[in-house]
Amino acid sequence: MKRQTLKLAIAVSLGLSAGAAMAADLQERARDMFSAIPQYPPVIDGNELTEAKVGLGKMLFFEPRLSASHLISCNTCHNVGMGGHDYLPVSIGHGWQKGPRNSPTVYNAVFNAAQFWDGRAADLAEQAKGPVQAGVEMSSTPERVVATLSSMPAYVDKFAEAFPGQDDPVTFDNMAIAIEAYEATLITPDADFDKFLRGDKSALDEQEQEGLALFMDKGCVACHSGVNLGGQEYYPFGLVTKPGADILPSGDKGRFEVTATASDEYVFRASPLRNIELTAPYFHSGAVWSLEEAVAVMGTAQLGTELNDDEVMSITAFLKTLTGRIPEVRYPELPPSTDETPKPESMIPQQ
Repeated sequence: MKRQTLKLAIAVSLGLSAGAAMAADLQERARDMFSAIPQYPPVIDGNELTEAKVGLGKMLFFEPRLSASHLISCNTCHNVGMGGHDYLPVSIGHGWQKGPRNSPTVYNAVFNAAQFWDGRAADLAEQAKGPVQAGVEMSSTPERVVATLSSMPAYVDKFAEAFPGQDDPVTFDNMAIAIEAYEATLITPDADFDKFLRGDKSALDEQEQEGLALFMDKGCVACHSGVNLGGQEYYPFGLVTKPGADILPSGDKGRFEVTATASDEYVFRASPLRNIELTAPYFHSGAVWSLEEAVAVMGTAQLGTELNDDEVMSITAFLKTLTGRIPEVRYPELPPSTDETPKPESMIPQQ
């Protein structure tokens, strides 16, 4: 703090206003903890983002015939027109079953260290395979997916273009790799906070700057840092004070289900906060609809502090500066089914 005070004094002595000096200092501190969303998709090891592969992945992302019912696509739960998720506490899957957790946004997911709330998928390709096979989600199988895609000549041609040189490119693994390639393009640069990090001190107003300072000074940044402001590490939900069972259901033990390690009970990946104002309801349980309430809950549960109303409002104002430029997505034209395409299974349980 003394170092910051000295730097402010030097800046003021050089002719900067106190407000400008404080903004410059805040900017420097923020750059040590956060990074701006890049303008272009990142490089993915082992998965070159070719035009053919991204185009195929886009088709598959919107393809409901990957599900047994022909009704559910990736976009159903990760709707690119609604913040990259579905605006439900938990997603609804095959047979109108409720999923166990809130659907994370697909936007900027490529920057997360792992996928799902418990980090059980190492990357987007591995993640893409899970919902397709989950009985509570798309309720299909790798064999059915391959049979479905192979039954449509247009998909056979698209896979050959996306994976040149392969004798049999229509595979379940290639389906996931193509979806990963498309999802990697779903990034949201140019948020006001990114402009602030890049040097535009006027990109954040006084309340938003106050919220950023509180976010760092109160300790939120300990879990929510980097380019995605989260999505990198795992922490107990209720580090200081456990929320009630409505927010932290006792039956969902988080990362423990992956590691079977007692210390991982009720541990979850720190949620990335990019576009957070677009992704209500909040937490893995989807139990909180108000962003202000979510901020207050995190103050108590994770920081052990009761944030006052002004602090909550300032932090919330800062979080809204994380909303970036949402990509314009045109719905793809999907090929027609053929006589060989597996028929849909009923979503309604038979009596």
